[in-house]
Amino acid sequence: MSKLDGKFVPLPEGFYEQPTLLLAKSLLGCLLVKETDEGVAAGYIVETEAYIGPDDKAAHSYKNRRTVRTEVMFQRSGLVYSYLMHTHCLFNIVSGGVEKPEAVLIRALEPVYGIELMKERRGIEDLKRLTNGPGNLTKSLGITMEDYGHQLFIPPLYIAKGFSPTSISVGKRIGIDNSEEARDYPWRFWVSNNKYVSRHQKSLYVIT
Repeated sequence: MSKLDGKFVPLPEGFYEQPTLLLAKSLLGCLLVKETDEGVAAGYIVETEAYIGPDDKAAHSYKNRRTVRTEVMFQRSGLVYSYLMHTHCLFNIVSGGVEKPEAVLIRALEPVYGIELMKERRGIEDLKRLTNGPGNLTKSLGITMEDYGHQLFIPPLYIAKGFSPTSISVGKRIGIDNSEEARDYPWRFWVSNNKYVSRHQKSLYVIT
């Protein structure tokens, strides 16, 4: 049973069955919640990136690459795909459906709930830096590799209804310069003018 007794209601499993690019946009404004023994922390999702294997050279599942790490990407949508990059745990949502290894990376949150706990975990006071990056947000919320494969429609790690952005900016993904033509795909989405976005770049276009 959730520690919050209905304060936040997880979105249903069917929410994650949207096509990956649509899901990456639909997640903006939603509330990502993690309940732990230390307390509860949550933030609005303000930046995402879509990865669509097996044709996406930036995706871990490119050419249907199936490993111990990527195995969860071949399962049903709505599961957690967490992985380590250097010392950082990155949080992704499996999409695309069974045997279609796709995912959405959550790049930034706007802190909403449990902010003092986030500050303690990160060892900083600057609100803008708590969750403005994929490694920062997992540390702030207490998301770890133990969450790998978790079903996001049930506690303790889940996504709930938040707000609807009035404007969504679209641009190129970040940190994939060695991905040839895939580095130019416009598969990064963020809430326009939100100060908690991890990196501000000129958008290719805006959705209103």
